[in-house]
Amino acid sequence: MAEDLQDYEAVSVYFLEDADRDALLAEQKECVFNWSTRDGWPVGVIMSCIWRDGKLWLTAGSHRHRISAVRRDPRVSVVITSNGTSMGPGKSITIKGRCAIREDAETKAWFYPAFSAHLHPEPRRAEAFCKMLDSPLRVVLEVTPEKFITYDGVKMARDTVGKLPDEQKGPPLSADADRLPRELERRGLGKG
Repeated sequence: MAEDLQDYEAVSVYFLEDADRDALLAEQKECVFNWSTRDGWPVGVIMSCIWRDGKLWLTAGSHRHRISAVRRDPRVSVVITSNGTSMGPGKSITIKGRCAIREDAETKAWFYPAFSAHLHPEPRRAEAFCKMLDSPLRVVLEVTPEKFITYDGVKMARDTVGKLPDEQKGPPLSADADRLPRELERRGLGKG
């Protein structure tokens, strides 16, 4: 075991490399979409998604609570994991961003076929799904990332056995660099 790795508290150094982040976003078909209700409760649902042009795209009926919530407050988060992908488990991305609701024909014209083909590689099934999506109540959600929070559990596992070079670690983020030492001190666990 790596000498300096004593617990599972400081993990922000195990970021996803940009190439891995981009590959995961391109491959994954499912995410958890999160918003806030009118009374401040955080809520999330599992949704199908597609990554295109640096944005995450989803769709829902315009009568869904999440659509009213996004119209009220466009700040959302999206969580994506590598489960079910060729990358295997242990990698994740959280996107903090703003969501726009698109109802225009131009967006729907490219989105429905691309989204359908992403979810259903078999052409006939994709075509049938595309037709089903094209309904008067359907809207397209466009999430523009403002921040990515990533984690690579493979790096953590390699570090645990002393096989992760220091140059593959990132600098600790504020949760580990600032907040962790303060919490240790508050609990009387700080280094004296």
